[in-house]
Amino acid sequence: MAERVFIKAEEIAEELGVSKATAYRMIREWNDQLKAKGYTTVTGRVSRQYYREQVYGLTDRKEA
Repeated sequence: MAERVFIKAEEIAEELGVSKATAYRMIREWNDQLKAKGYTTVTGRVSRQYYREQVYGLTDRKEA
């Protein structure tokens, strides 16, 4: 199965070992950041790519 574009609070909470309330708070903050940049967001979910950038500092950019 292909990986979904968005990650939910339940999955974030499990992966990071935090409460669902904390995961929702993180998602809200990240979605606010994305909205400020002009991106469309989905309440209660965040882009998996943005999540990885924020938590792990990972990007999908390939270096030449």
